[in-house]
Amino acid sequence: MKKEFAVIGLGRFGGSICKELALQGMDVLAIDIDEEKINEFSEIATHAVIADTTDETVMKNLGIRNFEHVIVAIGDNIQASILTTLILKELGVKRITVKAQNDHHEKVLNKIGADQVVHPERDMGIRIVTSLVSNNVLDYLELSDEYSIVELIASSKIDGKTLIELDIRAIYGVNIVAIKRGESIIVSPQADEKICKDDILVVIGAYQDINRLEKKLLNNE
Repeated sequence: MKKEFAVIGLGRFGGSICKELALQGMDVLAIDIDEEKINEFSEIATHAVIADTTDETVMKNLGIRNFEHVIVAIGDNIQASILTTLILKELGVKRITVKAQNDHHEKVLNKIGADQVVHPERDMGIRIVTSLVSNNVLDYLELSDEYSIVELIASSKIDGKTLIELDIRAIYGVNIVAIKRGESIIVSPQADEKICKDDILVVIGAYQDINRLEKKLLNNE
């Protein structure tokens, strides 16, 4: 069955979410207060409507409570973002994801019951900087303030060594959950699995521990 989504705020973040959901074949209600934005998305989303989402009556009339997941991607208007989220909670929407402008905004959103709070600009900045400062890091996904999943390129330093020889979990406190080798992927590799140079190691753990692993074992210098 198709999932039904509503996206509120059609700026760069909300617009890209809306387009991707539509490409995935999902039913999407696109909502914005700006008529130009609605005209732009009228042929992309399943439905596109001009609405003030801080008005509870308007939201009720849209039947917003019937949507499985609502993404609040309102731009710089923090007050509108908070009021919209509060109304969605009061109307009983099952899942609400909200874009936060800053940490204070996030705290308020968490207090009023947002299911997920995202910082797209901050998170993308972290990913870009991580890839810029390290030759070994291919990709980075923040799971929380402390834990991450990172893709690291294996250097010649560990070429031919098994996971048990490296004892990465005991020494660094991180886990290699998968190894990408060419077109294949080894999920939950065994302790006797040998690592080859240029393997992509999918590592999960605290960011500082992953950083230690990268500096000690994966740097060719």
